[in-house]
Amino acid sequence: MGFATEFNSVCKFKSERELFELLEYGKGKMVKKGFRVFPTGQKVIAYTPDNQAIAIVKIIASIAEINFQGEEITQVEMELVRKLTDEESRVETALAWEMFFGEREQSGQVKG
Repeated sequence: MGFATEFNSVCKFKSERELFELLEYGKGKMVKKGFRVFPTGQKVIAYTPDNQAIAIVKIIASIAEINFQGEEITQVEMELVRKLTDEESRVETALAWEMFFGEREQSGQVKG
């Protein structure tokens, strides 16, 4: 048992539904497996399930707990600051692939 620290600039959604709620209503939450520490009070870049930068969000709560099934989970509540422009999204996505997500094929070549 222990806490894993998230990158302080990454908030990656695994669920399209959670992402839709954030973008549609301006507030949302996501649930992550395991105990994790998110930077409460900070603004971070939010990424879609396919690793595309989409918005700036502010983390307003991070709650680590053991659910009724005995699983360690972390619930992260956030509010939308703003969506990224196409250019901002392109740049942030490229940087995130290099820094966090690892290599990927881009235009037929492996970046790295």
